[in-house]
Amino acid sequence: MHFWANHFAVSTDKLEVTGLAGPMEFEAIRPHVLGKFADMLNAVERHPAMLLYLDQAVSVGPDSAFAARRAKRRSGLNENLAREIMELHTLGVRSGYTQADVTEFARAMTGWTVAGIGRGPGARVQDDSRAGAFVFLADVHQPGDRIVMGKRYPAGGEAQAQAVLADLAVHPATATHIATKLARHFAGDTPPPAMVARIAAAFRASGGDLPTVYRAVVASPEAWVTPPVKFKSPWEWYVSTQRALGTTTVQPGVTVGMMNQLGQPIWKPGQPVGYDDIAAAWAGPDAILRRVEAAERFAARAGPVDARALAPALYPGALSAATAQGLARAESPAQALALLLVAPESLRR
Repeated sequence: MHFWANHFAVSTDKLEVTGLAGPMEFEAIRPHVLGKFADMLNAVERHPAMLLYLDQAVSVGPDSAFAARRAKRRSGLNENLAREIMELHTLGVRSGYTQADVTEFARAMTGWTVAGIGRGPGARVQDDSRAGAFVFLADVHQPGDRIVMGKRYPAGGEAQAQAVLADLAVHPATATHIATKLARHFAGDTPPPAMVARIAAAFRASGGDLPTVYRAVVASPEAWVTPPVKFKSPWEWYVSTQRALGTTTVQPGVTVGMMNQLGQPIWKPGQPVGYDDIAAAWAGPDAILRRVEAAERFAARAGPVDARALAPALYPGALSAATAQGLARAESPAQALALLLVAPESLRR
């Protein structure tokens, strides 16, 4: 779930997205996690959070009826969403598409906007039953056929861009892009080529059936190497510490504050590419110090926890001699627990 939420990143740094980032995860991503990638892609790109975040809601076909009526006012094509769909959500960089393809795709998507809110043409839709929802406005759509990556898409209103999306979802470059990101997420910062190839093949053969893709990930021996090589993101580390401590209830405000402290604020990646998924982003001296400080606070509040007994239970057969020795030399139970929470075994997965 978190992999896909980061793949389709939006940021509440943009005020209009603040109340929509969470609903996008629940309405557009979560229902399709065990379905087809094409269905998830379509749901995400039509969600108001994405339309507002990447300015699709203000995009106007240059030759549309709406543009003709507003000839003296500034309005025009916005390519942000089209570009990020191709570069980040589907094909990946240097995968064969051109600037002309981005422009044509952006033209196909004109008319996709959000009803009743924002600065786009959808703001004029004063219908309480649709306020804040996706709406297609035919008079904003750029008329005519579109040619994207060599294929002609006949004029078809709302369905024109959906046809482009459907093809992008199953493109071989998309399979490789998604496979590379999954391999990086589960098997280390340098995706093993053989693992990428197997996942991509599963994606292509199944038409983007995600359970089939997941099985290819799980079946890859590269994902099960010891010792673990993937450095945990702040979110992963925080969740794992709470599990280790047996925490069952955490106040939302506490989690939000902790993620701010650890450098991965919730729904604020700051860029459409999402949070980085490599150690270099999270393993710097300052980032490690923040985890140490957090671990000390967790340990102080944990009560009588014997870290020396907990460690082998958390990492059976994988606890290093250095970590065991460090715990044995700790000056107090709280110090031992804090050391365990930031030991190499606790920082990687």
